[in-house]
Amino acid sequence: MNNFLRILLGLVLIGVVALLAIIFVPVQRSGPTTVLAKTWEPAPGAGLYAARMGDCAACHTAPGGEQFAGGQAIDSPMGTIFGSNITPDPETGIGGWSLDDFRAALVDGVAPDGTHLYPAMPYENYRHLTEEDIRALYDYFMNEVEPVSNQVPSTDLSFPFNQRWGIRLWNWVALDKPGFSPDAMLSNDEQLARGAYLVQGPGHCAACHSPRNLIMAQSGKTEASAAFLSGGEIDGWSAPDLRSADAPAQQWTAEQLKSYLIAGRNAHSSVAGEMGLVVAYSLQYMTDEDVDAMVAYLHDIRLGTSTTSEENVQGHVDMDALPDRISRLRAATDATSIKLATAVDLSLGERLYLDNCSACHFSDGNGSAGVFPALRGNSIVAADQTGGLINVILHGAAVPSTETRPEELKMPGFGHRLSDEDVAELTSFLRTAWGNDASVVSASDVAAHRN
Repeated sequence: MNNFLRILLGLVLIGVVALLAIIFVPVQRSGPTTVLAKTWEPAPGAGLYAARMGDCAACHTAPGGEQFAGGQAIDSPMGTIFGSNITPDPETGIGGWSLDDFRAALVDGVAPDGTHLYPAMPYENYRHLTEEDIRALYDYFMNEVEPVSNQVPSTDLSFPFNQRWGIRLWNWVALDKPGFSPDAMLSNDEQLARGAYLVQGPGHCAACHSPRNLIMAQSGKTEASAAFLSGGEIDGWSAPDLRSADAPAQQWTAEQLKSYLIAGRNAHSSVAGEMGLVVAYSLQYMTDEDVDAMVAYLHDIRLGTSTTSEENVQGHVDMDALPDRISRLRAATDATSIKLATAVDLSLGERLYLDNCSACHFSDGNGSAGVFPALRGNSIVAADQTGGLINVILHGAAVPSTETRPEELKMPGFGHRLSDEDVAELTSFLRTAWGNDASVVSASDVAAHRN
């Protein structure tokens, strides 16, 4: 018994020592992955472009607030996290940070005082930024961004998530080697390698579009993993699969995918939710070369072969090549389109659709190219997570104004005129019409999103 107690006491002491080391031993910062000349300076505009590609403004600019001054509330499964002030204000921003401090925050998720940043800051992905981009970003934020004095609310999560030392353990498991090294097959193609870098690094696409594993780390950070970009969830919205052959991104042509990324819309769909912010703050500013590289990479990493049903194929063809709208509607042969066109023996969901939606999305569910998105085969409509579609119906949505498509398109919300039961019936109809094959929703599902 005495030996057992000694062993138990020894294990407890080892555990205490290990815990103290985790909490108090300083974190080893990652150094530069490339040694640049002392005289190296970023090209004019490189820092602004890198900030846009990293989508920094979306999380660090509060609604109605000064750009990069922080305060944006970011909902997470653990609670609300507030985006920090990253202007060069010396008191409330990052004005006192050195280049090493800045790099450590980007790639290690560590503040200058050693505090671990919550991984709502996508350092899992920024870890793969090149040293050139890191230096350009630092130069931009220190010399081109106006300092703003803005004390951001402190993030105050409940126990145990308020114990930031635990993030150090998470980092040991979740983080991989810093720097960017494209797959050997991609490295021989300059365009694909550039696309891979944009998607995996600054674009941090996997932060939303890859699923999460048991410790909430991204499940798949490169195309070597089948889980990479296979679909995720953000704040109750679906971040759709980008890789499988049946995914809209894979069924669209290169030009259609390019239009979606930089204009927020194409012949079939338009952005909503968080993707609207990504287009508004980031993707619309991509150069032609970079957006072509991103599109080429996404199409190159396609997985499997398409199994799309014949009934749903109409939702993926080139809408611009169809005849005039009246001829298109008359030519529709699927059961849903015919029933809506004849308006006989309609269910409640069908009647609600005709009364509230058909003027824009039409009886065939194909909308109007570049203006009203198709509902047939739409990834938000058919997503496992129903929150996105319910939110759009309740509260409306807006496609942002972009350089290539300056008109802002807004869909009104219908929450003021439709009950929870009505929205549930309408949502269920959309998820099962025109060949869509998704589960129905209940009034209680809708009530959870009404605010």
